[in-house]
Order: sequence, then C-alpha cells, then structure tokens
Amino acid sequence: MIHHHITLLIDIDGCLIFQDGPPYDQFTNRNLLEGVKEKFAEWDKIGYRIILITARKESTRETTIKQLSSLGLFWDELIMGATGQRFLINDLKPHSQMPTAVAINIPRNEGLSDINLEEAAKNQLSIYSTSA
Repeated sequence: MIHHHITLLIDIDGCLIFQDGPPYDQFTNRNLLEGVKEKFAEWDKIGYRIILITARKESTRETTIKQLSSLGLFWDELIMGATGQRFLINDLKPHSQMPTAVAINIPRNEGLSDINLEEAAKNQLSIYSTSA
C-alpha cells in the first residue's frame, strides 16, 4: 500500500504537455495531455509533493512557469536543465520491503490517465547487495 509521504518527479514535455520537437520549441504549446489535470488534482488532494523536471534551459524558467500556470498546473519545485537519461537512486529502509524509488516510463504524449502508482510500486525491482 502506498502511503501519503510521496514525492513525484514528473517530466514536463511529452508527459504533461504535447511534445513535437525539442523542449525549447514547446513554449507556445498549450496542449495538456490526457489525464494531467485530473492526476494533479488527485495527487494534490492526497498531499503528494510534485517536482517537475525538464531539459529546458534555466534561462527559460520564467517562460516555463508562465506556460504551466496558464494551463492550470501547480507544483512544489521545478528542476531545469536535466537532459538525457535520468536515474533515481535511493536507499532501502532497513525494516521495510517497500521500494523507496520507483520509475515509470510512459510513451511520449500519452498523458497520465493510465498511471497507477500502487501497481508501479508492486512491480518495482530492488537491486542491492546483502554482503557486508
């Protein structure tokens, strides 16, 4: 079972907003993908922390904030300039079988409608060594 202390790191272009080209071409795009507003409202109501991440350059922060705000989105933090593959590395709690890091890859521009955090957490594999 997922608890309420959850931090979500969500990419902007291709996950929240339709992406057709490089991130710096996305500023005029006003097309939220399917399920984005609904999932944000659901997660906010539960109390999840939402951190947005993007490959967009730091110099475009203000434009990005204006774009996201005009689309009715809200978040706790915004990380700019995160290009390429992204890895989340986290420690396992000593007395829990629950994974502390889960990754969900979705096809570009499919939106968040089908995201099931509980199912993703159940299917997560942990890689660690028990040797001292």
